Amino acid sequence: MVQLRHSQQNLGEVFFAREAEPLMEAWMREADEILEDEQLLDLVYEQLGRRYPQSRKRGRNSTPAEVVLRLMVLKHARNWSYDVLEREVKANLVYRMFTRIGTETVPDAKTLGRLGRALGSKIVEQIHQRLVDIACQRHVVEGRKMRIDTTVTEVNIHYPTDSSLLGDGTRVLTRIMKQISDLVGKQGTRLRDRLRTIGRRVMQI
Repeated sequence: MVQLRHSQQNLGEVFFAREAEPLMEAWMREADEILEDEQLLDLVYEQLGRRYPQSRKRGRNSTPAEVVLRLMVLKHARNWSYDVLEREVKANLVYRMFTRIGTETVPDAKTLGRLGRALGSKIVEQIHQRLVDIACQRHVVEGRKMRIDTTVTEVNIHYPTDSSLLGDGTRVLTRIMKQISDLVGKQGTRLRDRLRTIGRRVMQI
């Protein structure tokens, strides 16, 4: 079930927050204040609520929208992978306080990757626009022009071995030939689907 924030801090988290606050870097203090913006949180909350039909009503509590937003900001600010993000937040008190995880369990790298992809490019664009609006309101920028660096999203890839490339090529050619057969009808030599045989051979290699 989607949450906006974690429940109220316990006494331990209040103590840890006091210890961590002086250790925060300057940019983290600025970001910490900006990320309190309700419109930013609502953007993430609404998007996470669209992942599944009953995300708002059923299931166990998911990672709160506030935590997701702050984790993604920290990841991109540090240029970390999801694996490094998981490890660093688990081990660092300052990062735990900045991301509002506190004494809660840090999501694993796979979960972080799914959450990052769940936001999608449109929501990231809206978050950027909101940040520009905040910067204009604070007279940090005039907002006439903005230059940003593009980022990529980590995904698992199909490692290109020779055998897998041959298998991929065969699948593509078979698909194209089937499309051609559907268009021109039964003419000439009958197309035979060898994908199962090729799949077994690829596994043997």
